[in-house]
Amino acid sequence: MDRPPLSRAAPLRAIALLAVLAAAMLWGTIGTLQALMPPGRDPLIVASLRLTLGAATLGALALLAPPARRALLRLPRGGILLAGAAMGIYNMIFFVAVGLAGVGIATALAIGSAPVWVSLYEHTRYGVRPTRARLAGQAASIAGAVLLAAAGRALDASLTGILMALGAGSLYATYSLATSRLATRAPSGAVAAATFAVAAVVVAPVWLVADAAWITAPGAWPKLLALGIVSTGLAYALYTFGLTVVAASTAVTLSLAEPLTAWLLATVVVGEPLTLTKAVGAILVFAGLAVTTLTSARGGTQSDPPN
Repeated sequence: MDRPPLSRAAPLRAIALLAVLAAAMLWGTIGTLQALMPPGRDPLIVASLRLTLGAATLGALALLAPPARRALLRLPRGGILLAGAAMGIYNMIFFVAVGLAGVGIATALAIGSAPVWVSLYEHTRYGVRPTRARLAGQAASIAGAVLLAAAGRALDASLTGILMALGAGSLYATYSLATSRLATRAPSGAVAAATFAVAAVVVAPVWLVADAAWITAPGAWPKLLALGIVSTGLAYALYTFGLTVVAASTAVTLSLAEPLTAWLLATVVVGEPLTLTKAVGAILVFAGLAVTTLTSARGGTQSDPPN
Protein backbone atom coordinates (compact mmCIF):
# COMPACT_ATOMS: atom_id res chain seq x y z
CA MET A 1 0.00 0.00 0.00
CA ASP A 2 1.63 3.24 -1.19
CA ARG A 3 2.09 6.40 0.81
CA PRO A 4 -0.57 9.09 0.24
CA PRO A 5 0.19 12.03 -2.11
CA LEU A 6 1.90 15.03 -0.52
CA SER A 7 -1.31 17.08 -0.81
CA ARG A 8 -2.98 14.63 1.57
CA ALA A 9 0.02 13.78 3.72
CA ALA A 10 -0.25 16.53 6.34
CA PRO A 11 -4.00 16.12 7.12
CA LEU A 12 -3.68 12.34 7.09
CA ARG A 13 -0.67 12.49 9.41
CA ALA A 14 -2.65 14.65 11.84
CA ILE A 15 -5.48 12.08 11.83
CA ALA A 16 -2.98 9.27 12.35
CA LEU A 17 -1.36 11.07 15.29
CA LEU A 18 -4.77 11.57 16.88
CA ALA A 19 -5.56 7.89 16.32
CA VAL A 20 -2.37 6.81 18.13
CA LEU A 21 -3.04 9.23 20.98
CA ALA A 22 -6.62 7.96 21.28
CA ALA A 23 -5.31 4.39 21.39
CA ALA A 24 -2.87 5.28 24.16
CA MET A 25 -5.63 6.96 26.14
CA LEU A 26 -7.78 3.82 25.84
CA TRP A 27 -4.83 1.72 27.05
CA GLY A 28 -4.65 4.06 30.02
CA THR A 29 -8.00 2.72 31.23
CA ILE A 30 -6.61 -0.82 31.64
CA GLY A 31 -5.25 -0.28 35.14
CA THR A 32 -8.53 1.19 36.39
CA LEU A 33 -10.55 -1.64 34.83
CA GLN A 34 -8.30 -4.25 36.42
CA ALA A 35 -8.58 -2.51 39.80
CA LEU A 36 -12.37 -2.86 39.55
CA MET A 37 -12.21 -6.59 38.80
CA PRO A 38 -12.82 -9.24 41.50
CA PRO A 39 -10.02 -9.91 44.01
CA GLY A 40 -7.89 -12.94 43.26
CA ARG A 41 -7.88 -12.38 39.51
CA ASP A 42 -5.03 -14.10 37.70
CA PRO A 43 -3.05 -11.64 35.53
CA LEU A 44 -2.23 -14.28 32.91
CA ILE A 45 -5.92 -15.11 32.45
CA VAL A 46 -6.65 -11.38 32.19
CA ALA A 47 -3.98 -11.11 29.49
CA SER A 48 -5.37 -14.09 27.58
CA LEU A 49 -8.96 -12.87 27.72
CA ARG A 50 -7.85 -9.40 26.75
CA LEU A 51 -6.15 -10.69 23.61
CA THR A 52 -8.94 -13.13 22.74
CA LEU A 53 -11.69 -10.53 23.04
CA GLY A 54 -9.49 -8.02 21.24
CA ALA A 55 -8.90 -10.48 18.40
CA ALA A 56 -12.63 -11.15 18.10
CA THR A 57 -13.36 -7.41 17.96
CA LEU A 58 -10.66 -6.75 15.37
CA GLY A 59 -11.81 -9.76 13.35
CA ALA A 60 -15.38 -8.45 13.29
CA LEU A 61 -14.17 -5.02 12.19
CA ALA A 62 -12.07 -6.59 9.42
CA LEU A 63 -14.96 -8.70 8.15
CA LEU A 64 -17.18 -5.62 7.96
CA ALA A 65 -14.68 -3.84 5.67
CA PRO A 66 -14.48 -5.43 2.19
CA PRO A 67 -10.82 -4.43 1.50
CA ALA A 68 -9.70 -5.86 4.85
CA ARG A 69 -11.83 -8.97 4.40
CA ARG A 70 -10.28 -9.66 0.98
CA ALA A 71 -6.77 -9.08 2.32
CA LEU A 72 -7.00 -11.51 5.23
CA LEU A 73 -5.86 -14.52 3.20
CA ARG A 74 -3.08 -12.63 1.38
CA LEU A 75 -1.16 -11.22 4.34
CA PRO A 76 2.61 -11.89 4.65
CA ARG A 77 2.70 -14.84 7.02
CA GLY A 78 6.17 -14.21 8.38
CA GLY A 79 5.43 -10.64 9.39
CA ILE A 80 2.07 -11.57 10.93
CA LEU A 81 3.61 -14.39 12.94
CA LEU A 82 6.40 -12.11 14.19
CA ALA A 83 4.03 -9.29 15.17
CA GLY A 84 1.53 -11.68 16.76
CA ALA A 85 4.14 -13.60 18.73
CA ALA A 86 5.69 -10.34 19.95
CA MET A 87 2.29 -9.06 21.09
CA GLY A 88 1.37 -12.31 22.85
CA ILE A 89 4.69 -12.69 24.69
CA TYR A 90 4.72 -8.97 25.50
CA ASN A 91 1.40 -9.32 27.30
CA MET A 92 2.51 -12.28 29.38
CA ILE A 93 5.85 -10.75 30.35
CA PHE A 94 4.30 -7.36 31.04
CA PHE A 95 1.61 -8.70 33.35
CA VAL A 96 4.21 -10.72 35.27
CA ALA A 97 6.39 -7.59 35.50
CA VAL A 98 3.43 -5.69 36.93
CA GLY A 99 3.17 -8.26 39.70
CA LEU A 100 6.88 -8.05 40.49
CA ALA A 101 7.56 -4.34 39.99
CA GLY A 102 4.15 -2.70 40.42
CA VAL A 103 1.89 -1.33 37.72
CA GLY A 104 3.46 2.13 37.72
CA ILE A 105 7.10 1.25 37.26
CA ALA A 106 6.34 -1.70 34.94
CA THR A 107 4.28 0.53 32.63
CA ALA A 108 6.84 3.34 32.73
CA LEU A 109 9.73 1.01 31.91
CA ALA A 110 7.92 -1.06 29.28
CA ILE A 111 6.29 1.82 27.40
CA GLY A 112 9.09 4.25 28.23
CA SER A 113 11.87 2.01 26.88
CA ALA A 114 10.03 1.23 23.62
CA PRO A 115 10.98 4.53 21.90
CA VAL A 116 14.63 3.83 22.73
CA TRP A 117 14.47 0.33 21.25
CA VAL A 118 12.74 1.62 18.08
CA SER A 119 15.14 4.55 17.68
CA LEU A 120 18.10 2.15 17.96
CA TYR A 121 16.57 -0.03 15.25
CA GLU A 122 15.83 2.89 12.94
CA HIS A 123 19.37 4.21 13.38
CA THR A 124 20.87 0.79 12.65
CA ARG A 125 18.52 -0.11 9.78
CA TYR A 126 18.02 3.25 8.06
CA GLY A 127 20.79 5.44 9.43
CA VAL A 128 18.16 7.73 10.94
CA ARG A 129 19.61 10.00 13.59
CA PRO A 130 16.87 11.66 15.65
CA THR A 131 17.08 15.43 15.85
CA ARG A 132 17.96 17.07 19.13
CA ALA A 133 14.37 18.26 19.46
CA ARG A 134 13.06 14.72 18.92
CA LEU A 135 15.51 13.30 21.46
CA ALA A 136 14.57 16.02 23.94
CA GLY A 137 10.87 15.26 23.48
CA GLN A 138 11.38 11.53 23.97
CA ALA A 139 13.58 12.11 27.02
CA ALA A 140 11.02 14.45 28.58
CA SER A 141 8.16 12.01 28.03
CA ILE A 142 10.13 9.07 29.43
CA ALA A 143 11.27 11.10 32.45
CA GLY A 144 7.69 12.20 33.07
CA ALA A 145 6.43 8.62 32.91
CA VAL A 146 9.13 7.54 35.39
CA LEU A 147 8.14 10.37 37.76
CA LEU A 148 4.50 9.32 37.59
CA ALA A 149 5.57 5.79 38.47
CA ALA A 150 8.07 6.85 41.14
CA ALA A 151 5.33 8.77 42.94
CA GLY A 152 3.60 5.43 43.51
CA ARG A 153 5.26 2.18 44.60
CA ALA A 154 8.34 2.19 42.38
CA LEU A 155 10.62 1.56 45.38
CA ASP A 156 9.00 -1.86 45.82
CA ALA A 157 10.15 -2.97 42.37
CA SER A 158 12.36 -6.07 42.18
CA LEU A 159 15.32 -6.31 39.82
CA THR A 160 13.62 -9.23 38.05
CA GLY A 161 10.48 -7.15 37.57
CA ILE A 162 12.50 -4.24 36.19
CA LEU A 163 14.36 -6.47 33.72
CA MET A 164 11.11 -8.12 32.62
CA ALA A 165 9.50 -4.72 32.07
CA LEU A 166 12.45 -3.66 29.89
CA GLY A 167 12.14 -6.94 27.99
CA ALA A 168 8.44 -6.26 27.52
CA GLY A 169 9.38 -2.86 26.09
CA SER A 170 11.61 -4.49 23.49
CA LEU A 171 8.77 -6.83 22.49
CA TYR A 172 6.33 -3.92 22.22
CA ALA A 173 8.88 -2.16 20.00
CA THR A 174 9.21 -5.32 17.88
CA TYR A 175 5.44 -5.52 17.50
CA SER A 176 5.23 -1.85 16.50
CA LEU A 177 8.06 -2.12 13.96
CA ALA A 178 6.66 -5.31 12.39
CA THR A 179 3.14 -3.89 12.26
CA SER A 180 4.41 -0.63 10.80
CA ARG A 181 5.88 -2.50 7.85
CA LEU A 182 2.81 -4.71 7.41
CA ALA A 183 0.34 -1.83 7.61
CA THR A 184 1.90 -0.12 4.59
CA ARG A 185 1.37 -3.27 2.50
CA ALA A 186 -2.17 -4.29 3.48
CA PRO A 187 -5.31 -2.76 5.05
CA SER A 188 -4.63 -1.99 8.71
CA GLY A 189 -7.83 -3.77 9.79
CA ALA A 190 -6.68 -7.05 8.28
CA VAL A 191 -3.21 -6.69 9.79
CA ALA A 192 -4.59 -5.99 13.28
CA ALA A 193 -7.10 -8.87 13.14
CA ALA A 194 -4.56 -11.44 11.97
CA THR A 195 -1.87 -10.26 14.39
CA PHE A 196 -4.14 -10.51 17.42
CA ALA A 197 -5.45 -13.90 16.33
CA VAL A 198 -1.86 -15.16 16.47
CA ALA A 199 -1.29 -13.42 19.82
CA ALA A 200 -4.41 -15.03 21.31
CA VAL A 201 -3.17 -18.47 20.25
CA VAL A 202 0.30 -17.79 21.70
CA VAL A 203 -1.10 -17.03 25.17
CA ALA A 204 -3.83 -19.71 25.16
CA PRO A 205 -1.72 -22.30 27.07
CA VAL A 206 -1.93 -20.16 30.25
CA TRP A 207 -5.42 -21.62 30.76
CA LEU A 208 -3.75 -24.95 31.54
CA VAL A 209 -1.77 -23.56 34.49
CA ALA A 210 -3.54 -20.43 35.76
CA ASP A 211 -6.61 -20.09 37.98
CA ALA A 212 -9.67 -19.02 35.98
CA ALA A 213 -12.35 -19.59 38.63
CA TRP A 214 -12.59 -15.86 39.40
CA ILE A 215 -14.11 -15.05 35.99
CA THR A 216 -17.49 -16.34 37.23
CA ALA A 217 -17.57 -13.77 40.05
CA PRO A 218 -20.37 -11.16 39.86
CA GLY A 219 -19.32 -8.07 37.93
CA ALA A 220 -16.25 -9.64 36.32
CA TRP A 221 -17.46 -9.81 32.74
CA PRO A 222 -18.51 -6.16 32.21
CA LYS A 223 -14.94 -5.12 33.04
CA LEU A 224 -13.44 -7.91 30.95
CA LEU A 225 -15.59 -6.98 27.96
CA ALA A 226 -14.62 -3.32 28.29
CA LEU A 227 -10.97 -4.35 28.58
CA GLY A 228 -11.07 -6.64 25.55
CA ILE A 229 -13.40 -4.77 23.20
CA VAL A 230 -12.63 -1.12 23.94
CA SER A 231 -9.23 -0.93 25.64
CA THR A 232 -7.74 -3.58 23.34
CA GLY A 233 -9.75 -4.16 20.14
CA LEU A 234 -10.74 -0.58 19.40
CA ALA A 235 -7.44 0.78 20.73
CA TYR A 236 -5.30 -1.43 18.49
CA ALA A 237 -7.51 -0.75 15.48
CA LEU A 238 -6.65 2.93 15.97
CA TYR A 239 -2.98 2.23 16.69
CA THR A 240 -2.53 0.01 13.62
CA PHE A 241 -4.14 2.64 11.42
CA GLY A 242 -1.77 5.23 12.87
CA LEU A 243 1.21 3.04 11.98
CA THR A 244 0.24 3.20 8.30
CA VAL A 245 1.22 6.87 8.30
CA VAL A 246 3.56 7.74 11.18
CA ALA A 247 6.84 6.04 12.02
CA ALA A 248 7.02 3.41 14.74
CA SER A 249 9.33 5.67 16.77
CA THR A 250 6.68 8.40 16.76
CA ALA A 251 3.88 5.97 17.62
CA VAL A 252 5.63 4.33 20.55
CA THR A 253 6.58 7.73 21.97
CA LEU A 254 2.96 8.87 21.77
CA SER A 255 2.07 5.66 23.62
CA LEU A 256 3.44 7.41 26.71
CA ALA A 257 0.03 9.05 26.89
CA GLU A 258 -1.00 5.71 28.44
CA PRO A 259 0.62 6.25 31.88
CA LEU A 260 -0.53 9.86 31.76
CA THR A 261 -4.14 8.76 31.20
CA ALA A 262 -3.81 6.10 33.90
CA TRP A 263 -2.59 8.74 36.35
CA LEU A 264 -5.46 11.09 35.48
CA LEU A 265 -7.99 8.30 36.00
CA ALA A 266 -6.36 7.26 39.27
CA THR A 267 -6.56 10.85 40.48
CA VAL A 268 -10.09 11.61 39.32
CA VAL A 269 -11.83 8.21 39.59
CA VAL A 270 -9.92 6.30 42.24
CA GLY A 271 -9.15 9.39 44.30
CA GLU A 272 -5.36 9.09 44.57
CA PRO A 273 -3.78 12.30 45.97
CA LEU A 274 -2.21 14.84 43.61
CA THR A 275 1.45 15.39 44.49
CA LEU A 276 4.10 17.75 43.14
CA THR A 277 6.07 14.82 41.71
CA LYS A 278 3.06 13.56 39.77
CA ALA A 279 2.22 17.07 38.55
CA VAL A 280 5.78 17.58 37.26
CA GLY A 281 5.70 14.14 35.64
CA ALA A 282 2.43 14.91 33.87
CA ILE A 283 3.78 18.23 32.59
CA LEU A 284 6.92 16.53 31.25
CA VAL A 285 4.87 13.89 29.43
CA PHE A 286 2.62 16.57 27.93
CA ALA A 287 5.60 18.65 26.80
CA GLY A 288 7.49 15.66 25.40
CA LEU A 289 4.51 14.42 23.42
CA ALA A 290 3.95 17.91 21.99
CA VAL A 291 7.55 18.12 20.82
CA THR A 292 7.41 14.61 19.35
CA THR A 293 4.26 15.30 17.33
CA LEU A 294 5.62 18.58 15.96
CA THR A 295 9.09 17.41 14.97
CA SER A 296 10.24 14.71 12.58
CA ALA A 297 12.64 11.89 13.19
CA ARG A 298 15.08 13.23 10.61
CA GLY A 299 14.94 16.98 10.86
CA GLY A 300 12.35 19.52 9.75
CA THR A 301 8.75 19.02 10.81
CA GLN A 302 6.02 16.49 10.39
CA SER A 303 7.72 13.70 8.49
CA ASP A 304 8.86 10.23 9.40
CA PRO A 305 11.40 7.64 8.34
CA PRO A 306 10.34 4.87 5.97
CA ASN A 307 8.64 1.84 7.44
